[in-house]
Amino acid sequence: MMGKRSRQRQKNQPTGRDHRDNAGWGAGYADIVKENKLFEQYYKEQGLIPEGEFEQFMDIMREPLPATIRITGYKSHAKEILHCLKEKYFKDIQELEIDGQKIEAPQPLSWYPDEQAWHTNMSRKIIRKSPLLEKFHQFLVSETESGNISRQEAVSMIPPLLLKIEPQHKILDMCAAPGSKTAQLIEMLHSDMEVPFPEGFVIANDVDNKRCYLLVHQAKRLNSPCIMVVNHDASCIPTLQIQNADGKKDILFYDRVLCDVPCSGDGTMRKNIDVWKKWTTSNSLHLHGLQLRIAVRGVEQLAVGGRMVYSTCSLNPIEDEAVIAALLEKSEGALELVDCSSDLPGLKWMPGVTSWKLMTKEGKWYASWSEVPTSRHTQIRPTMFAPTDAENLAGMRLGRCMRILPHHQNTGGFFVAVLVKKAPMPWNKRYPKLRKEASCGSEAQTQSSAAPVETPYLPEREEMQEGDGEEAHEGAPKGTCSSDKQDVCGPPPSKRLKLFGYKEDPFVFLREDDPVFTTMQSFYDLSPNFPKMNVLTRTHEGKKRHLYMVSKELRNVMLNNSERMKVINTGVKVWSRNSDGEEFGCAFRLAQEGIYTLQPYIRSRIITVSVEDIKVLLTQENPFLSKLEDDAHAQAKKIVMGSIVLKYIPDPNKPAEPQCSIQLCGWRGKTSIRAFVPRNERYHYLRMLGVEVFRDKQGVGRKPADEEAKGEEAAAAGEDERELDLENGNENGSSEAKMDDDDNKGTNV
Repeated sequence: MMGKRSRQRQKNQPTGRDHRDNAGWGAGYADIVKENKLFEQYYKEQGLIPEGEFEQFMDIMREPLPATIRITGYKSHAKEILHCLKEKYFKDIQELEIDGQKIEAPQPLSWYPDEQAWHTNMSRKIIRKSPLLEKFHQFLVSETESGNISRQEAVSMIPPLLLKIEPQHKILDMCAAPGSKTAQLIEMLHSDMEVPFPEGFVIANDVDNKRCYLLVHQAKRLNSPCIMVVNHDASCIPTLQIQNADGKKDILFYDRVLCDVPCSGDGTMRKNIDVWKKWTTSNSLHLHGLQLRIAVRGVEQLAVGGRMVYSTCSLNPIEDEAVIAALLEKSEGALELVDCSSDLPGLKWMPGVTSWKLMTKEGKWYASWSEVPTSRHTQIRPTMFAPTDAENLAGMRLGRCMRILPHHQNTGGFFVAVLVKKAPMPWNKRYPKLRKEASCGSEAQTQSSAAPVETPYLPEREEMQEGDGEEAHEGAPKGTCSSDKQDVCGPPPSKRLKLFGYKEDPFVFLREDDPVFTTMQSFYDLSPNFPKMNVLTRTHEGKKRHLYMVSKELRNVMLNNSERMKVINTGVKVWSRNSDGEEFGCAFRLAQEGIYTLQPYIRSRIITVSVEDIKVLLTQENPFLSKLEDDAHAQAKKIVMGSIVLKYIPDPNKPAEPQCSIQLCGWRGKTSIRAFVPRNERYHYLRMLGVEVFRDKQGVGRKPADEEAKGEEAAAAGEDERELDLENGNENGSSEAKMDDDDNKGTNV
């Protein structure tokens, strides 16, 4: 009964911002009446909806949101997945009828590049009614888990596109959970799959410790060494330092900042149904101040010449234009709104407004700050109103903001504004005394070291908040980073840990002369340029269980800010310890998560395999070496037992085969060979090779979709966990190394 009660409790909990990035696949909210007279009155009066369209707007708000999916763009597998979707699923769906109703064929989002985002009106209920759609649903679930597809609301995909990410950009995602946009940012960093370590990185932050782990789950699917998840209040996220090539410390300014702030969420009513009964004008009044503080902190940390996107899933001008107008006014010309009208051809949007009114929850309207009685001054602030100076207002060009209305393209509601920083924020010149280390900082690479360092500006206050600057850490123990011993990035001092929640293990960077590299070097023949300094673990004592890698730029950030930031997760796992692997020449085996990062540095123990070889390896648990084709068999015989790389190189002369590289971790046993690939990734690769595998409705087995696949020893049809969880178990009848069975631990503890 406990399990049932727990599940029921979860089901009844209100859906929060977690669901804002996930597409609405049907709902269980039939009992909620989709009416809110105050909401209708408010938006009629504001005049945000074009004349004659208000009823259409309200009608679509009551309709379920179309399901949208996005193909992970940076992976070379993206084209293969798109081909698979079009040829194997969408064609069949076009002809399908359920209960006399023809299913609308999925359509690509016209404004998303390269047909990598699609939407369809199918609900969960419809999906369950058809075996064909059930198979499509399983495809989506499986590919989502393996990081190749994201189920993300259409409008949520817009901000990362407008940031115009390049691989060298340092990016801050201020309010990142649950992480769909963060995943897009990571994809853009890795636009060139041939570069294992792009110069840029993403620091993804969220104030809620538990939600940070949602973020970790999203980011881990992409296996990037260039992502760090941190846990701070975005409105006072600490200023970080980095060490330059000459050994001097600089302030870290970001090239791109995503400021997707918490909001009232009235643009999400189509999927977040409880907003209908909870919506009130006071929500926006309570959030406005926080939104402005977060936006201010974002532009402070932005490099001159950098770009910040401010977005909400609210249609309310108090949370949208009012925040942007206040930000522009405070910046005194340092910020400029960017015209993005031609950046996403095909996207329909309304220009930002230059006048709006404010309404209390009692229904009282105020058109300007002068009308607000003194008794209301604590709840209503001057920044909530449009600037009164007409020339000043015109100079802001608020029409460059973009408001996406749900009825224009059958989406959720959304607001987005793009800002470029043209000069340092003005308040750093007024209060330079607030930062003691100002003499060693610089605005960014684009500015000279003599430039004044920015100090945080807090609206309505001139004093610093704790945690905003270096002086907030006075008296706190110094970080445990050192150059003469192991490089360690510990958590913040214990006194501050209480503010954050779960305690994290420290990040320990290995020294270049660490004994662990001695056997690895010879066993895997690591190339001389292998960045040993980028390898880290998460334990001070005892044997290292897993080894991770980060980019050198993130390593720089970690080593210079251990006392400033709470890191939840970083790095991609590249090696895991074998319980008795020493006898095979190396105590660590390769991890599939990090194979694309690590493989460019590995010069031995690589077996080139064919499509047929991969089918054998992924559908049979322990095939004999002789099951491989002659070429791979000959290569395998020359390699001693232990961890191996199985590499497929595409052949342009065989267009029917996958035209992208595939790299799998494997194990060469005494007489057999096996792949160590997580279940969903295994499904993914098999689909790319034309072997469809799926569970039946009861979940009791997996069935190959075509008769050909049954000939593959029917190994893929078993549901035996021993076969599926290939991180566990050892080769039957051999002395193959046993593997640690807690590989899912990852770097988040």
